[in-house]
Amino acid sequence: MEFPQILTTLRKEQKLTKDQLAQKIGFSNVIISYWEYGKREPSSKALKALAKYFKVSADYLLGLEDEYGNEL
Repeated sequence: MEFPQILTTLRKEQKLTKDQLAQKIGFSNVIISYWEYGKREPSSKALKALAKYFKVSADYLLGLEDEYGNEL
């Protein structure tokens, strides 16, 4: 999976709307939509906020490793 699919899956697993996630990490719901539709790439600040919130690594968010830390 790639970032847009991973982010969407994590958000839905937490039963969060885009608005709720945006409020929790300090970004707009529009940027959340852009990320999920692959229209924009997240900044390093955004990746850090998402990784911290979801308790996953940035490498996982980027599709470089699985949820157990194994390289893909």
